[in-house]
Amino acid sequence: MKIKKNDIVTVISGKDKGKSGKVLKVFPKQQTLIAEKINFIKRHTRPTKKVQQGGILQKEAPIHVSKVMLICNKCGKKTKVKIERHSGKSVRICKKCKEMIDLK
Repeated sequence: MKIKKNDIVTVISGKDKGKSGKVLKVFPKQQTLIAEKINFIKRHTRPTKKVQQGGILQKEAPIHVSKVMLICNKCGKKTKVKIERHSGKSVRICKKCKEMIDLK
């Protein structure tokens, strides 16, 4: 996967189209990620010994990687990512401004 934790992404399709947020967690096997303020679901919880107060909770749900696009921190645009090897390390490169995003 070309999107990593702490990247800024924007949603390009679906109910949250146009929203952007920071990636909190990535699930490579399922090709999904959790980003803050994106893809909220409502969870109905029952009062238990651990959770004294039940009710309806809102939390972020995983969203598929194909529905989001990385925002380059140099040029600030939605971009695709190219991976190249520089001095023995893999580096992600923005296809629009040709700048390195970070080291792997």
